[in-house]
Amino acid sequence: MSNIRDLDKAAIVEAQCQQSFQSSGDEDNEQSSKEYQPGSFGCHELLDRTAFVANIIEDYLLNHPSCMVNKEWYSLAERAVAALHELYQRIGEEHLSLK
Repeated sequence: MSNIRDLDKAAIVEAQCQQSFQSSGDEDNEQSSKEYQPGSFGCHELLDRTAFVANIIEDYLLNHPSCMVNKEWYSLAERAVAALHELYQRIGEEHLSLK
């Protein structure tokens, strides 16, 4: 049953991703797609922004005293930081392997 739910979630995420890309306002989606593929400046920009946002969340949320005294908030902030670090690693692995 879990695998079916995972497949449903994956299909929903894929549909949302495509819808967001198509409604991004860029008239030439094929050209735009090439500008943001791994190995491109656009992908490098995403890599940089991911690191930037992860650092902000870690510095200003995770390490905030109010967050540190509340286990639930701290756990959520830590998951956000961990997810962004994982995203950074995945983007970097693919992006830098093509340079």
